[in-house]
Amino acid sequence: MKILIKNGHIVDPSQNIDGIGDVLSEEGRIKGIGDLPPTPNLRIIDATGLYVFPGLIDMHTHLREPGFEYKETIKTGTMAAVRGGFTTVCAMPNTSPVNDNSSVTDLIITKAIQEGACAVFPIGAITKGQDGEELAEMGIMHAEGCVAFSDDGRPVMNSLIMRRALEYSKTFDVPIIAHCEDLSLSEDGVMNEGLLSLTLGLKGTPAEAEEVMIARDIALAGLTRGRLHIAHVSTEGSVRLVRQAKGRGINVTAETCPHYFSIMEDAVKGYNTNAKVNPPLRTKKDIEAIKQGLKDGIIDVIATDHAPHHRDEKLREFDQSPSGISGLETALSLSLRLVEEGVLTLNQLIGKMTVSPAKILKINKGTLKVGSDAGVVILDLNKEYKVEAEKFVSKGKNTPFDGWVLKGMPVITISKGKVYEW
Repeated sequence: MKILIKNGHIVDPSQNIDGIGDVLSEEGRIKGIGDLPPTPNLRIIDATGLYVFPGLIDMHTHLREPGFEYKETIKTGTMAAVRGGFTTVCAMPNTSPVNDNSSVTDLIITKAIQEGACAVFPIGAITKGQDGEELAEMGIMHAEGCVAFSDDGRPVMNSLIMRRALEYSKTFDVPIIAHCEDLSLSEDGVMNEGLLSLTLGLKGTPAEAEEVMIARDIALAGLTRGRLHIAHVSTEGSVRLVRQAKGRGINVTAETCPHYFSIMEDAVKGYNTNAKVNPPLRTKKDIEAIKQGLKDGIIDVIATDHAPHHRDEKLREFDQSPSGISGLETALSLSLRLVEEGVLTLNQLIGKMTVSPAKILKINKGTLKVGSDAGVVILDLNKEYKVEAEKFVSKGKNTPFDGWVLKGMPVITISKGKVYEW
């Protein structure tokens, strides 16, 4: 299919394009960009008054398959991604069985080719079974298609194992994505430690549980000169540590998620399990520091940490409910609030959701350059809509943003040669 997007406001940070123009795609590839005349056998999409971005990249997605298909599948998760403007997602390894060997990696890739609405890149486990005791088959998994390694959901508590992983990251030129949590400090905490946790009678996790591990991993990255990427930064101290590390020339990058700059710990009042995440929601000063870190370029990427759960699991008591937010379908709209607030320009925001993750993962995505895959999202920047969790494409309806009115909505996503309209 030939598709010509006409008269859209194109924002493509990979080419420093920010202006009105056309985009032509054919057979799933970008064929032209600029002022393009119509030709026969074209489908023309009039994007007058709309914005045209490269398809977004989420480098932190839990698709749950294999093993937890009752929470999400590759099919439903990628459909949710496309609905949110993402045309590339990276699948975290905490499946069942864990993606710690090439057989599971191959299964995910094959399923994604057969059923995925967008591109899926697997992230392999750092350790076998994510148990933190023995390195997984990183070389074989990288050859099979893993673009990064992480034990996300579990920290690698053994410093020697983490050192070896970072050494391997140099060999294969892939990032090690660190879930930074000192389990002896977090000690089964279920929300941010402070006056509110005391008031609610819930076990708290101090900010230092995250920061201690970030400090350790930065030290190991300095020792090994490996490639370290810090997942879901949530605290003021974490931003400061990453800032200092970058200032010292250590090879570290970092991400945060929309919920860490959109809501605070008080979202769990009333024992709202939909606001239970790990790391937990923090305080106003943490949000301010994260926004400043985004503005300064200290935080490189905005990722979703899309973590869908079955409704019955989230209806358990707060202590027993699993952590996680279903984030793919609200991430872009929530992030656009940073533009309204003057934290980021639109170009900077889209860069953190396209160019930066593509560069870190070394994948040819998140661009409208001629010859690249035709992943495109068309956005109505002025369209307001009400978040209705029950209408999510994702199986996971677990969101603290249900009922919020957000501004800026994807209206068309082009992914894998197909046009999705809403």
